[in-house]
Formats: sequence, structure tokens, C-alpha cells
Amino acid sequence: MPNISTKATQMPPSPIRKLVPYAEKAKKAGMKIYHLNIGQPDIESPQVMLDAVKNFPLRVIEYSHSAGIESYRKKLLTYYKKYNINLEMGDLIITTGGSEAILIGVMSCLNPGDEIIIPEPFYANYNGFSTYAGIKVLPVPSSIESGFALPPIEEFEKVITPKTKAIMVCNPSNPTGHLYTREELEALRTLVLKHDLWLFSDEVYREFCYDDKEYVSVMHLEGLDQNVVLLDSISKRYSACGARIGALISKNKEVMASALKFAQARLSPPTFGQVAAEAAIDTPNEYFDEVKKEYVARRDFIVEALNKMDGVFCPKPSGAFYCIARLPIDNADTFCQWLLESYSHSGETVMLAPATGFYSTPGAGINEVRIAYVLKIDDLRKAMVCLDEALKIYPGRTETIVHEMDMAK
Repeated sequence: MPNISTKATQMPPSPIRKLVPYAEKAKKAGMKIYHLNIGQPDIESPQVMLDAVKNFPLRVIEYSHSAGIESYRKKLLTYYKKYNINLEMGDLIITTGGSEAILIGVMSCLNPGDEIIIPEPFYANYNGFSTYAGIKVLPVPSSIESGFALPPIEEFEKVITPKTKAIMVCNPSNPTGHLYTREELEALRTLVLKHDLWLFSDEVYREFCYDDKEYVSVMHLEGLDQNVVLLDSISKRYSACGARIGALISKNKEVMASALKFAQARLSPPTFGQVAAEAAIDTPNEYFDEVKKEYVARRDFIVEALNKMDGVFCPKPSGAFYCIARLPIDNADTFCQWLLESYSHSGETVMLAPATGFYSTPGAGINEVRIAYVLKIDDLRKAMVCLDEALKIYPGRTETIVHEMDMAK
């Protein structure tokens, strides 16, 4: 039998999805599972999107332009202008989800063997796409004690080599929920210009910034037009993960010309997804006001519930709809599997994502989990009861480690 490729063996499994077989088995046995492991919101997609697809007078489902349907791209310019991001048509390409934007972006700008610096913990697929492209990830650890703020710039400087070509950030962050401040981004700007690096910024959660804190895009940073690649998606914005529509954006004409060649190779993004996305730009502000209000309530509830549990610490995120919690456990992977295989609270359990999958440093995140607060508060309440009771009887529970910030909570 022939061997599979080396790259295939190197591709990391999804930390979010690798426990799915255990969840499916538990469900077949009658278990009720609260899914806090994946960023699939229960928020309804805007009606204007659904109506556009339902009523679209289509007789042939044809290819669109490789860069996306022209009317959608034109309309998308008005969306970004609301955020003081002023673009031209040639500055953006519609992609098959934000995932394709990431992959096309790194393959347009970096060569196999190049290095990309990413503050960790980070979105797990950055690792996968880097492996796909033959790029080495250089992690710079952030700390749960600081709420996962940007690590000191000196830590970035320490890992830069002649092969380092880029930095990647997610703002607001998946998986931590941290919202980078203008000061943090200006520090990155200085570093990028000093070393002539690319700066990739995944900003798919810009609608979800809380506590009146400012959303600052890398596109707002002066003097970086030729270095910045913005990555975007409609998946979370409109609770439309299955539409698979994203965008790759840069004012660097060479980047965009290169990206278009990759886009042509995959022919075109999904037609129905683009129809829905174009209509979604007309979503009324009231929709986002209500969604944001709901996420703030969920965040406040879940962070308070977690920090009341013995030995648990969770910083309060300022964006997205994720948080990372440190638990009194020996191993997050073992614990999350145990919750599905061996634990039940009145026929219910909770599914979490081990945070180990969001780090590339071996051993990092061993006692941390990522929680997506994408369920209604009534369900979150039941899920937190499940978790609290589970921690009391988990065989691998560890002694509580008290840190300075634990005392402050």
C-alpha cells in the first residue's frame, strides 16, 4: 500500500473537532451535551439574508468572477467604510470563508521554510494552514494572568530570525476574547516597519467589542498599507458559518494580483453564499445591538460562574464570544474526553475544547480549556452546573494553585 504524504502526517487535528466521535457516542447513549466547544452561535441569521437566497431568481448556478460577484464587492466597500476602512475594488477578493483567506494570504506572501510569529494561544487552524503552506510558526506566549494581552515587543524581537517574514494576530481574539488596544497595535506597527514584515490580521469578530472599548483595525495604522493583509468572514458577524464567505484585503497591489491567481485556481467562491452576504449588508443596526447585548449577558454570566468554582480562574474577555479558563486538572485533553466518556450529571454533560490545541509550545495550556459562550443563558447555567460538579469528582483533579489574580477575583 502506498504511503500518505509527509505533509498529511504533519497536519494537526482540530482541537475543536477531535472529540466529536466521543460526543456522538455519548449522544447515542442518550446523553444531553451542552456544546461549548465550537464557535457555532445559536443566534438566528438575519432574515434579509435568508430572504435573498429564497427569492433569488436563479435559473443557472454559474461561476462568479474569481474575485467574487461584482455587485457584492462594490457593496462590501460601503460596509468597510463604516469602520473607517477605505478601500477600492482591487483591494479585496471574496474567498470561501475566512479559512481560504488565511491560506491564500500566507501562500501569496510567504515561501516554504519562512517563519510567522503568532501570539499564543491562537486560532488552531493558523497552525494547520501554516503546515499546509510549509511555513514555520514561531509562538510568542501571552499570559492568562494579563488576560492574554499582547506579549512585550521584546519577546517578539527574541524570536525574529532572517527567515521571519510575518506576524499574525486575531482581533478580537479567538480563542481568548482579548481585544487589542491601539497602543498594542501601534507597538506591532513599529516592529513590522523595523523588520519589514507582513502583518496579517484576522478581524472577523469586529462586531463583538464590549464595555465601550475601541475596535482598532490594522488598516487604521499609518504607513502600513504595503505590509498589511486583512482577513475577514461573514460567519460570526451574521451567524452564517455555513455560508462559507470571507474576504482577503490588502492595499498592496502585488499581494492582490498574486492572491487572484490562487483564487482563479479554485475557480470561484460559492454563489448562494455571496447572494446571502450581499443582502446581509442591509442588516439593520438593531440586529447587532440585540446580538451584542445578548453576548455581553452571556459573557458576564459565564465568567462569574467560572470564577466562583473552586480552583478555577477565567479573565474577562472584551470581545468575540470565547474565553479561556484555567481549571484544577492534570490534563485538559484527558479531562474533556472524560466529560464525554465517563461523566454524567443527571444525564447531561458539557463539551469543551482543550486549550492545548490553541498553543504550539509543547505542554502549554495543559490545564486550560476554551469555552464558546454561544448558547442561551439557561443552557449556559446548566452547563456550568455540569462542569462544577465534574471538577469535584474528576480523578485527575489537582491541588488549587493560587495566583495573584486569583486572589483578586
